[in-house]
Amino acid sequence: MAQRYGGKYSPESDETAPLPRSGFDNAQVDPVGFASNLLFVPPVVLFFVSLAKDPIGLTFGVIGAGLLGLGAWLLRDGLRAQAAYDARKVARRPAFPRKIAAALLAALGVGAGVLAQSDGGAVGAALYGIVAGALHLVAFGIDPLKSKGAAGVDDFQQSRVSRVVDEGEAYLSAMTREIARANDRRIAARVERFQATARDLFRTVEEDPRDLTGARKFMTVYLMGARDATARFADIYARSRDAKARDDYLALLDDLEQNFAARTRKMLLEDRSDLTIEIDVLRDRLKREGVRPQ
Repeated sequence: MAQRYGGKYSPESDETAPLPRSGFDNAQVDPVGFASNLLFVPPVVLFFVSLAKDPIGLTFGVIGAGLLGLGAWLLRDGLRAQAAYDARKVARRPAFPRKIAAALLAALGVGAGVLAQSDGGAVGAALYGIVAGALHLVAFGIDPLKSKGAAGVDDFQQSRVSRVVDEGEAYLSAMTREIARANDRRIAARVERFQATARDLFRTVEEDPRDLTGARKFMTVYLMGARDATARFADIYARSRDAKARDDYLALLDDLEQNFAARTRKMLLEDRSDLTIEIDVLRDRLKREGVRPQ
């Protein structure tokens, strides 16, 4: 039987309805790349090479390997913190500069490794360490050194928004960890879709902190409940593969996503209403001052 076309350009299509969200919307690429992972190779090589050295060489080699390994681990955390900072419009600077610390550890580790493997002395080891630290900073950069926020918003409001968003992000990260125990890629993808909708709400609040009062319950209480429900579902589904539990959990995600999306749309409409009022006020003022468009 023939069916009426109901696509985007159909006369009866509802252009105000939100488009279905793709599973790749707001997809986040892990900022830890091949180059940073490659930094775990030198400490392993240095450790095994140092085993054949004398006691002093072995000591410096093990210390150097430990410093290089710790630096590589700190660099991974620093890159993730940098990516999170760049993705948000309101963010506090990292409390601990991991990338700078990683460069310092790399310099000390290379210096200790040089002392373990050669007779170049402390001066040569120091020069090698300085060059290694400088190259590390050039390759991976430094940590953000100042907080950033929306223009025209005081520091107190920005701090409140940043704390609430951090709390919400912690709940979303916990959901990711919990749902991984269910070992079901489709459900994990569905959770990611809900997380993208929740992050849309986060970004909207960051752009206008006045929306925080109305959205705080969504970003804390509801997400905490979603995290707890995810943990309970993962426990049940990992053991029994209960289809009823899966359907109930997916229905919960649907309800949460619809409510989060509705709250975001409401805030955007309120922002647009405020803009319309400001435009009307400005036009009236121009008219009173005798300014007319050509």
